Amino acid sequence: MAENSATARSYQDEEHAIQARDVHFDFSTVPMHYIPGEVLATHVTNVMHLVLPEGERAMATCLAEALPYIADERLREEVAGFIGQESMHAGSHEGARKHLQDIGLDVDAYVTAVAWLVDRVLGDHGLTGKAKRQWLNERLGLFAGMEHFTAVIGEWLLEAKVLEELGMDPTMLDLVRWHGAEEVEHRSVVFDAYMHVDGGYARRARTGILASGMLLPLFVISTAYLYRKDPSPDKGGFWLRQFAGATVRGVIPRFTTFFTEMPRYLRPSFHPSQLGSMDNALRYLAHSPAARA
Repeated sequence: MAENSATARSYQDEEHAIQARDVHFDFSTVPMHYIPGEVLATHVTNVMHLVLPEGERAMATCLAEALPYIADERLREEVAGFIGQESMHAGSHEGARKHLQDIGLDVDAYVTAVAWLVDRVLGDHGLTGKAKRQWLNERLGLFAGMEHFTAVIGEWLLEAKVLEELGMDPTMLDLVRWHGAEEVEHRSVVFDAYMHVDGGYARRARTGILASGMLLPLFVISTAYLYRKDPSPDKGGFWLRQFAGATVRGVIPRFTTFFTEMPRYLRPSFHPSQLGSMDNALRYLAHSPAARA
């Protein structure tokens, strides 16, 4: 077990407990292009809540496997809360996926394929003994790197006023902001679990780079698939023009984030608590229509 100042600091300073929130979304009136006039941007957003939850399921499983190796009771509480939140994310996004499927966006086969791939790449592989422990540490490192990017994207979702200005469907806006806020809220949990169970910088750096290299192609391939499967006769202008325009106007996060964030994550002194303010996330979670319902 690796003891380190990052783990100690984060759990001495916590002021709230991570816990799953019982949320309710009504997707019945959500249109196919729920960001009006932004077909490609809608499908980039779809990747966040239709595809990424498959990775979150694997992450929750990995954290559950790590629990026996976590002696710090406060960290154990946070890990348990994290697992509960990720389970709620998966269930809530399942409702959105079924609704979009019902109105013509055929995503079931792709999501099933992604789930299969995630299990093959990031599952426990039935290992035992020392190999099992080493693979667990490796997966924790990978997931810690992925959580860095989901926290950064979550922070972006909370601050992207342009989504409201464009008239994004309020249910979908609440869904992605609620999810984004919880990503910010639990941004330190996987990192701290990794530091507690392993703590090695070399593995953290290597798996962080690998995580970036895995997420970027997943975003690109998934967006292309969803855009192609969109049954609408008019998908707007050429997809590359839509992508460039949405990026410049801040309707979607910049894909360069997967590169520009790495220097910060790779600093030996880095800790997720150094990301943006937690207040915005907690404030949104206190007022989210779905959470209040």
